[in-house]
Amino acid sequence: MTDAYYELVDPHDSRGERFSPSDHVISTWGPGMQNAAPVSALLVRALERCSPRDDTRLSRVVVDLLGPVPVTDQLWVRARVERPGNKIELLNADMLAPGPDGEPRPVARAIAWRFQRSDAEELFSTPTAPLRPLSEGRSRLPDDDTNQTYIQSLDWRWLNDILNDSPGECWARPLVDLVKGESMTPMERLFAVADVANGMGSGLSLGDWTFLNTDLTVHVHRVPEGEWIGVQAENHYGRDGVGVSRGTLFDEHGAVAALQQAQLVRRR
Repeated sequence: MTDAYYELVDPHDSRGERFSPSDHVISTWGPGMQNAAPVSALLVRALERCSPRDDTRLSRVVVDLLGPVPVTDQLWVRARVERPGNKIELLNADMLAPGPDGEPRPVARAIAWRFQRSDAEELFSTPTAPLRPLSEGRSRLPDDDTNQTYIQSLDWRWLNDILNDSPGECWARPLVDLVKGESMTPMERLFAVADVANGMGSGLSLGDWTFLNTDLTVHVHRVPEGEWIGVQAENHYGRDGVGVSRGTLFDEHGAVAALQQAQLVRRR
């Protein structure tokens, strides 16, 4: 097994860069579908590499999952500038996989605003209190006999019972690279973890309920530093099986981003 979520197979395919996923991408909801975190991070990789400019960075990224993203060796990612501009740009990225007829079709999509950087050092602040330090977290590495999924690809530090305490709080870092042979950028690392907010603090039993998210929206006010990403998240549920996960992402210096996810909740 490779020490990466994906391997770049063909960077020059006419349909987009072609990737092959490893078992590290497998979702806890089923062995044939990918977890949204590696998918999101790979789309962010494409966004950052799309007509890159040193004076800009991603501000808001919305990832929409158009259905279960299959674990398949035929996976393409492409990106384009939707709306160019000097100070503000809108970018799009698509992930494609073979459909029932064998032809590539979009399975996930990302849209992002990219802003020009400027000198605003005197404005640096956030009212959000820092997450409790990494040193207070409890290691939660899964047992060796656990089936390989995305969950096993992370080094966890739980600050509380992240499934039942609200808000759930933890630190996590990927134990593998995003793409084989590449080092993750700070934004790739952020999105390789962000989706774990789904269900944190829900109090829902995994044996009784499924709570799949169809999207991931992240507003980044500061680019994260270091390997560890902190997550603080809570869930809100209606009476009709529709929910929202809402949270904050951190590095070891403080808050860096806010996130939201729409959830479809169903009894097993």
